[in-house]
Amino acid sequence: MSVSVKIGKGNAYKSAARKRRAIRVRKRIVGSEVRPRLVVTRSNRHMVAQVIDDAKGHTLASASTLDVSIKGAEGDKTELAKKVGSLVAERAKAAGIESVVFDRAGNRYAGRIAALADAAREAGLDF
Repeated sequence: MSVSVKIGKGNAYKSAARKRRAIRVRKRIVGSEVRPRLVVTRSNRHMVAQVIDDAKGHTLASASTLDVSIKGAEGDKTELAKKVGSLVAERAKAAGIESVVFDRAGNRYAGRIAALADAAREAGLDF
């Protein structure tokens, strides 16, 4: 299956490259009822993590830097990403989820993405 992404200039080129990577990653990663998908969405200011069952199309657990428990927290964006990772892992464990498939959504596995994943692993989520 071929998917075309329009390429622009400057930041548009970066977003087009991220979209291509996201399509490439999503071809292989599918969340199931046994191992749902942990999706990480990163913006310049916020991080959102969701555990999604693709078979049903339901979000099973989620956490964000916009949550009340994290929103007023001190620290840089990497520290907030760690808090989001541990919070989404706690909520997933409460929902009975032990193992997930990690979907980085085309973002490079570095910085805030890696910090969130490491914090989720430390909190007991297996992937």
